[in-house]
Amino acid sequence: MNSFITRPVILASQSPRRKQLLEWACVDFEVQVSEADESFKMGTSPEAVALQIAKRKADAVWNHSDKKRVVIAADTIVVCEGEIIGKPVDREDAIRILQKLSGNVHQVITGVCIKSVIKDIEFFDVTEVRFHPLTESQICFYVDGFKPYDKAGAYAIQEWIGVVGIHSIRGDFYNVMGLPVSRVMEALRQLDQVILPKT
Repeated sequence: MNSFITRPVILASQSPRRKQLLEWACVDFEVQVSEADESFKMGTSPEAVALQIAKRKADAVWNHSDKKRVVIAADTIVVCEGEIIGKPVDREDAIRILQKLSGNVHQVITGVCIKSVIKDIEFFDVTEVRFHPLTESQICFYVDGFKPYDKAGAYAIQEWIGVVGIHSIRGDFYNVMGLPVSRVMEALRQLDQVILPKT
């Protein structure tokens, strides 16, 4: 399938979901990942946390790139009742997180940093997600079967828990997967990276 991208893009992420979303958008990219500090100061707003970490990820790859390519980095966090929820550390933590999300509303926030020789573009996207009340057996079935230890909020919306457990969402579905890909494509268009299809 042909790409709509004029120059190669670097995805500064090892997330298979982000990789899949860029593939769906027909983006020509390669993956380069550098370790970046994901800590943050207490009291920092969730939006600022997501943006700060995304920028660190982008900078880490940009500093080792040839500067001819656009670098895309992102960080996704979940916020429920004021608590910033990252990836679960183990099975018990994953169960605790899903119990907190059960029957509740939470926000999924993805910060995005796109670096180029032209300019840097930074933004965040927020999607509100409401879960149905989840039973203990449902939560354990999901955690044991899908092992969501690499996912912020201990779940993936495109997996079983999303199909049976989510009551509603308000905002970009793909943002919950890890990347507001339509906004990324618009940013690439602003950077003259996108070849518009001929009509």
